[in-house]
Amino acid sequence: MHAWPASEVPALPGQGRDLRIHDTATGGSVPLDPGPVARIYVCGITPYDATHIGHAATYNAFDLVQRVWLDTKRQVHYVQNVTDVDDPLLERAHRDGIDWVALAEQQTALFREDMTALRMLPPQQYIGAVEAIPGIVPLVERLRDAGAAYELEGDIYFSVESDADFGKVSGLDAAAMRLLSAERGGDPDRPGKKNPLDPMLWMAAREGEPSWDGGSLGRGRPGWHIECVAIALDHLGMGFDVQGGGSDLVFPHHEMGASHAQVLTGEFPMAKAYVHAGMVALDGEKMSKSKGNLVFVSKLRRDGVDPAAIRLALLAHHYRSDWEWTDQVLQDAVARLGRWRAAVSRPDGPPAEALVEEIREALADDLDAPAALAAVDRWVARQDAEGGSDIGAPGVVSRAVDALLGVAL
Repeated sequence: MHAWPASEVPALPGQGRDLRIHDTATGGSVPLDPGPVARIYVCGITPYDATHIGHAATYNAFDLVQRVWLDTKRQVHYVQNVTDVDDPLLERAHRDGIDWVALAEQQTALFREDMTALRMLPPQQYIGAVEAIPGIVPLVERLRDAGAAYELEGDIYFSVESDADFGKVSGLDAAAMRLLSAERGGDPDRPGKKNPLDPMLWMAAREGEPSWDGGSLGRGRPGWHIECVAIALDHLGMGFDVQGGGSDLVFPHHEMGASHAQVLTGEFPMAKAYVHAGMVALDGEKMSKSKGNLVFVSKLRRDGVDPAAIRLALLAHHYRSDWEWTDQVLQDAVARLGRWRAAVSRPDGPPAEALVEEIREALADDLDAPAALAAVDRWVARQDAEGGSDIGAPGVVSRAVDALLGVAL
């Protein structure tokens, strides 16, 4: 599966800052010190109802991570999946009377278009669950043969008790885990499971549903968590720098994925930092597919909204915060974009070197994009009030905003 084209990232003078970021597993800020190649895995979409603002906010956060690393002159190895077969996708295809493969392809193509418009840097590997099946099957067999998985009526389940470190990503107790498992695709009440929290690794073929040859597992399709584990281990290996996604993935997805990988490899942890973006609400409720209260990037673009304004609307909120999308949020972003473009269109302005360092410092401090925007606002206000005589300053500001914030002025 192919990703989307990369926009050019301008090189800036000076040296970028190393990133400190909030790690869900430890509950605190941790310094990230990757080697020459920083490794990041971000969980991708299940391709229906793409791309809503909640998606965009999540991928914007991890785009900033990449931009901070690139500014330190590191390379970035970024991997993202597409869950192009799963119950919600099949249910939506059945509801709408469309072939599930066609729905997945259509929505993945739309996602690519939106990511391109928003100037999100693409992954080096963009892997669908279906194409990953040949690599998933051997992992499930290994877990089963090691006694870390078991069969129940043809389905294969992972035993969470096989991982001594299970629970260290989310820090939740068993009761909270059970509630979230029921809400987020698990089946804690299924009779016969060794532990209610045990997640499915391989679902035996169901009548009327797609299935693949699973070797000794029989025909079926993979569970959600093992999909990402197989892709991440294949392309990044253990101990990569950042595992990313929305905060709704902390449990069960990232918790279960970490346990799968740790049992398979005997190493801990799967990722050095687990980083999660907040949720976006609309009309007082979390924006979600199940509620249908979605604002789509493609719809905003069709209505003539500049993608740079959409990106500024996302950047106005700290990535870990939960916030609400409103017309005012977008209006403020459109107005800010207009002010910034007017300021950098002038032939000269106030010196900008200090501004570049302010943006760097803000982003290095747990991706504080609102502080970075405020710094640019101050430079623009000086430009409006005083002007300046530095003929290179507007260009420096334009390149810095593009390189570090992904906003083309």
